[in-house]
Amino acid sequence: MNSNPNPNHESYRYYLALALAPKVGPSIFKAIVAYAGSPEAFFQISQGKASKIPRIGPRLLEIRNSRESLLREADKLLDAADKKEFKILSLLDPDFPHKLKSLEDGPILLFKKGNASLNPSRSVGIVGTRSATNYGKSATKKLISDISYFQPTVISGLAYGIDIEAHRASLAENLPTIGVLGSPIDYIYPATHRKTAEQMMEYGAIVSEYAPGSKMVPGNFPARNRIIAGLSDALVVVEAAAKGGALITAEIAYSYDREVFAVPGNLQSPYSEGCNHLIRKMKANIYTGPEDIAEALYWEKEGEKSHPKPQLDLSLRDEEEKLILNLLLEKKEMEIDQISYQTEIPLGLLSSKLLAMEFEGIIKSLPGKKYRLLV
Repeated sequence: MNSNPNPNHESYRYYLALALAPKVGPSIFKAIVAYAGSPEAFFQISQGKASKIPRIGPRLLEIRNSRESLLREADKLLDAADKKEFKILSLLDPDFPHKLKSLEDGPILLFKKGNASLNPSRSVGIVGTRSATNYGKSATKKLISDISYFQPTVISGLAYGIDIEAHRASLAENLPTIGVLGSPIDYIYPATHRKTAEQMMEYGAIVSEYAPGSKMVPGNFPARNRIIAGLSDALVVVEAAAKGGALITAEIAYSYDREVFAVPGNLQSPYSEGCNHLIRKMKANIYTGPEDIAEALYWEKEGEKSHPKPQLDLSLRDEEEKLILNLLLEKKEMEIDQISYQTEIPLGLLSSKLLAMEFEGIIKSLPGKKYRLLV
């Protein structure tokens, strides 16, 4: 085996071997490593000890009998990476996306083609319906043209509709753009987007958690939405029907505590139902222009007065505010009734305090009468 851009040692081979094993997804992989200490140790500990690993049953234990074949598959991948067919990124690599490492359901392995960093200083995810209207396409181009001043990396899924418009508009604005595939890294789907994918390589990239040669199954596409959401500082839904992948991505981004925006649309258009629903349910901020994203993420334009992120100084707060903020520091997110019960602050006074601190940008109101600390 030739020298490899990834660490070329036994522990890395075992990492790949376990990650490639059938039925071993991110959560099972992490459970195994947490218990055994390392992928290599999993293949070496006794059967009795291995059987005590949480969430692993007899069928998963059979993986250990396939050690040699799995290691051969790992070696093939490392050889392909040697030939620069793609790059392999694991949680062991410093180039692995930092934003994904902290996610409980985040990937444990990524395959990458292209030159863009997966740890950009600024990133915006843009998603939407595969059946984009002229309004949606125009809004996507305008959005990317407007945010190009801040030079973010644009993240999307290389799918039909809004996704491919986002990638092509980014190329036109010379912005790095990353396509997250639901297919293996060696199989561009849909094939009609291959040329765009190739154009993205110089300043952008395509990534997939699916190894070359692996099967492409429908469930891969909803799963890749969590990577789009996780890589993004903010996610913008441009057009979406009442149901679909874009709304799934928005829900995931919301659960990851990312800033979520939706472009409002025509009330009579079925492809605006999803966006308008997100705004109505307060799971997305209304997008009206680039300043919405810039303010939410504290991006600054050159020459503008700096607006630093608010700092939490409890010494400047009255007693009720201290009680509220200390509780949110501990719990992160709570319903107003719970806050009132635990702080013993009457609901009327509590509501006014919460509203004042929301105007300051210290807390954020959420659906279900919940509140979250932002600093």
